[in-house]
Amino acid sequence: MSKRIYYRGPGVVVTDELFILRGKPLKSYAVHDLHNVGVVRSSSAPSSPAATLAVAAGTVAAVGAGWTLLAPPTAYAIALLAVLVPLACVVPSLVRRSGRGWELHAIYRGSDVVLYSDFDERQFNQVKRALRRAIENARPPGRGLDLAVA
Repeated sequence: MSKRIYYRGPGVVVTDELFILRGKPLKSYAVHDLHNVGVVRSSSAPSSPAATLAVAAGTVAAVGAGWTLLAPPTAYAIALLAVLVPLACVVPSLVRRSGRGWELHAIYRGSDVVLYSDFDERQFNQVKRALRRAIENARPPGRGLDLAVA
């Protein structure tokens, strides 16, 4: 039996028999065992306020300790770090939070699984269409009406 490839990308391969996630670890799902495949709109995970607070407290403590011991240019440099380090922790999470992703969910051999997720809508839709074609072609051919001519 020939293997038909519906989609081949950097992270996913969809064939007529398998849905393969390239990654570590490599995951593969048999197409004929996928049921109730659906799309869910996801949001990115929020940043940890505790981690940001810990970094900010550490840099403020460093500025406080260095302010009396160091010359003004060095103290100003440390004060600048006290402002930039927490910003460097917070800004990427704000940028990532604004984007919402897409996820393919399914029931695979009795378990709920997330097959695929992506923030790029175009690539996600290509994978979704390829999986839909693979599932449709994996179904057994429909039986005719088996009508007898009278």
